[in-house]
Amino acid sequence: MGLLVDQINKSFGEVRVIKDLSMEVREGSIFGFLGANGAGKTTTMRMILDIIRPDSGKITWNGQNVNKVPRNRWGYLPEERGLYPKMIVEEQLLFLARLNGLSKQAAKKEMNEWFERFQINANRKKKVSDLSKGNQQKIQFLATVLHDPDILIMDEPFSGLDPVNASVLKEAFLEMHRRGKTIIFSTHQLEQVEEMCEDVLIINKGQSVVQGNVREVKRQHGRNVLRLKLDNDPQASWLDAIDGVQVTKRRQDYIEMQLSHGLNPNFILSEALRRGASVSRFEITDPSLTDIFIELVGSIALPDAPLSVPAAY
Repeated sequence: MGLLVDQINKSFGEVRVIKDLSMEVREGSIFGFLGANGAGKTTTMRMILDIIRPDSGKITWNGQNVNKVPRNRWGYLPEERGLYPKMIVEEQLLFLARLNGLSKQAAKKEMNEWFERFQINANRKKKVSDLSKGNQQKIQFLATVLHDPDILIMDEPFSGLDPVNASVLKEAFLEMHRRGKTIIFSTHQLEQVEEMCEDVLIINKGQSVVQGNVREVKRQHGRNVLRLKLDNDPQASWLDAIDGVQVTKRRQDYIEMQLSHGLNPNFILSEALRRGASVSRFEITDPSLTDIFIELVGSIALPDAPLSVPAAY
């Protein structure tokens, strides 16, 4: 059981934003929801939350239509800040937690634990507008989770965070996962999806282009990827002349290439040794989600949104 999105469609005026989109999110899993800007991620999230409704199709949580699921079962972190900028942090979090049915005592207990965890006790009496972007995002996360929802939907939660704050938020995600929460999040930082997510969906222009287990998506998509480092020939320009080899990166620590299905990676190793190269790295791997994403949607131009369509669709 879990979240089931079944053949949903959504249009704004003459613009069809979501087209026959289906997705399945297993209960208790971390699910990566990916797409270029304007692909329809935010619109889909808002339909899952029953903020707006699809023109056709249905969305259910454990077999129940989402419009029947109590609101306090959901936690939503929007891409744009959803906080009152001039309100004191502590007062705002208590207010939002109480709106979601939590007692004042329980809300304070949860809030104090998260303040300690995030090391932001010094900010509790400040206005949101006085905080750094990273600390504002931490407060936004607390507003999302204090009432202990079952399903967390997070739209670009890592946007604009420095590596330290991104790491703190990532660990918080994993903590919620250990508590059995279902987490759906969108991000453009695909390495985080590879690290955290079990399943993934990539959409383009409101349609699914690939969906499934992250490991299987990587294994089944594209060609073998070979990473090679030659200490005495770091550029290895001779690779460009081999049929079936497409060099995609030349870095200081390795050269990355895609090999056609008919080319044995050991041929590259043999050729390097034949040329007297000193091989310090030879690694056969799957394409990254970034590679898959760029191949599927990176070269597709998105249409300009007309004024009648919400800018964040």
